[in-house]
Amino acid sequence: MALIVQKYGGSSVSDAASIKRVAARIAETRNAGHDVAVVVSAMGDTTDELLDLASEITAAPPQRELDILLTAGERISMSLLAMAVSSLGFKAKSFTGQQAGVITDAVYGRAHIVDVVPHRIRETLEKGQVAIIAGFQGVDPVANDVTTLGRGGSDTTAVAIAAGLQADVCEIYTDVDGVFTADPRIVPSARKIEHTTYEEMLELAASGAKVLALRAVEYARRYNVPVHVRSSFTHVHGTLVTSAPARHTDDYFQHYREANVEAPIISGVAHDRSEAKITVVGIPDVPGMAARLFEVVANAGANIDMIVQNVSAQATGLTDISFTLPEGDGPSTLDAIRAVKDELGYAALRFDDEIGKLSLIGAGMKSHPGVSAKFFGALRDAGVNIEMISTSEIRISVVTRADLLDDAVRAVHTAFDLDGDAVAVVHAGTGR
Repeated sequence: MALIVQKYGGSSVSDAASIKRVAARIAETRNAGHDVAVVVSAMGDTTDELLDLASEITAAPPQRELDILLTAGERISMSLLAMAVSSLGFKAKSFTGQQAGVITDAVYGRAHIVDVVPHRIRETLEKGQVAIIAGFQGVDPVANDVTTLGRGGSDTTAVAIAAGLQADVCEIYTDVDGVFTADPRIVPSARKIEHTTYEEMLELAASGAKVLALRAVEYARRYNVPVHVRSSFTHVHGTLVTSAPARHTDDYFQHYREANVEAPIISGVAHDRSEAKITVVGIPDVPGMAARLFEVVANAGANIDMIVQNVSAQATGLTDISFTLPEGDGPSTLDAIRAVKDELGYAALRFDDEIGKLSLIGAGMKSHPGVSAKFFGALRDAGVNIEMISTSEIRISVVTRADLLDDAVRAVHTAFDLDGDAVAVVHAGTGR
């Protein structure tokens, strides 16, 4: 018997029929003798619909009230799923994030989990019942206010609950059969990855792969929680994310021990359309100026990804600094930089939201010559111009024009022999 935490995304519980299908899946797991705690997202597009409704009321809703509003989506789906499981003969109880013991900081809209105290969940499981938990939400214990965790928060909730319960595995159910070597909506020939490490999955998630939230992978690595990414629409084995291959010996992981899962050097190709680029033109190239610029950016709450500083023009002593950040952080960051224009002494400020980021991820890339040459050669042959470059030991990332991104992904994927024989299926069309 294993203790399994399952998470079902919005596409898996989008309507009554989908909820019944998920309930049947939970019942199968219980019939197999396992204890089950379930984390669930809001139904379908409920969160977006609630955001749209709030925007019709006011252009600037108070963030505290917005968090209270958005948590309603998960409360609906957790209650309906508990009813569906109960109708199949298994006792089930639903819990909000607060009731489940998910403790967060006080940052509305993108709170971070600081602790999990799952006493009520554990008591429910000990009684042989199914615990169903609302994802994406927790509570600030100081103000006793509801908080939300931001996009992908249900993944993070599931991994955090699994860590708190010391579960054997955290299953992330989505509408694809696992993690693929590229987005199957762009590359239908993408192959499913049988097994990958936390480090490689972190790079994939940070580079734009949407199948698993970055913060969930970080949490899983920190607490060594095995994560199994799989589809709620099929029963095939998905992708196992762990610290190393064959770490587990129980029957749950038998499929991965029997398969030859020695990972190739290249794990996959990820892309991201959600970033924008800011260029500070003609800033004095003197000590401390870059530090001051990024202090201003940090105070604006922006998360920086890639940074490039041009060689200083000898005649003027000026340089250009470009950096990428989430597109949504652009307006507030631009305002913050404009507010200190006299202090920074730059000539102009440019904003570009028509960019895309492409990343090649794989362990051992640094020790294998020719990877960079093949990568840039594939982009050259596809007619893709490169604007920025960033590298790590297991990743090469470039920024290019957004309208060339799909062609770039396909070209690199083919160049590294990642294409498979079968057509990858996105069962519900979202990739989450």
